[in-house]
Amino acid sequence: MSYSIKNFTNNDDVRVTKEAGIFQVVEYQRDLSVDSFTAAQAYFDAQMGVRRRQVVANLNNSSVTIQAGAMQWMLGDVNATTGIKGAGDFVSKMIRGAVTGESAIKPEYKGTGMLVLEPSYKHYLIIDLDDWNGGIVVEDGMFLACDTEVKHKAIARNNLSSAALGGEGLFNLGLMGTGFVVLESAVPEEELVEIELNNDVIKIDGNLAVAWSASLNFTVEKSGKSLIGSAASGEGLVNVYRGTGRILMSPVQVTQHLQEIKTI
Repeated sequence: MSYSIKNFTNNDDVRVTKEAGIFQVVEYQRDLSVDSFTAAQAYFDAQMGVRRRQVVANLNNSSVTIQAGAMQWMLGDVNATTGIKGAGDFVSKMIRGAVTGESAIKPEYKGTGMLVLEPSYKHYLIIDLDDWNGGIVVEDGMFLACDTEVKHKAIARNNLSSAALGGEGLFNLGLMGTGFVVLESAVPEEELVEIELNNDVIKIDGNLAVAWSASLNFTVEKSGKSLIGSAASGEGLVNVYRGTGRILMSPVQVTQHLQEIKTI
């Protein structure tokens, strides 16, 4: 088996911005597919970091799991499977997909070669689960890809209030084990605030946490000791994370507009 690629990562308009495990993130420094009507917008987009990005998985007798529909092209001896290992596994994945809002069936690509995912104007985070004590919980819609060895699990909220009042669903997607995970984020990694808790607590006004250690206990509570105190503070209810672990937090509320950043 032999192949060569020209004018992709060796293009002077393309830069590899992140690389970990089998994953790379490539970023197009300028959008050259423009005309006289769109050139000015494309120029200022590039100046503000609004650039197309793609995730590349370099497989060497290995495998990767991706979000359904994310593949753009693949090269070499790479084959796609459903990743389903029997009837019980199928039922489990259907249930997990229903409660987390993620696609129930995430295809697996195995072999030796290159897998390139669809481009997007969003930002990509590459997470090493070993840095998160083997488990991370992510906001809905952030998962893009991971090493196939990573286990997917539906993480239930600890009480009904944390789902009904905290701006969260009943379940979030947990990614467990050892390996690398790629998350798709509306906020660049450079702007995410990282917080380490050591048997401590953080209270956040709104669902600003985009990912957190699976070891943390998440609840929703009054910001004050009483309803009157909460009303006086003007905050009301806050999302509370307790225990030992890490949190990635957006400094700004992710609006619907940011969530819907255009995808090619």
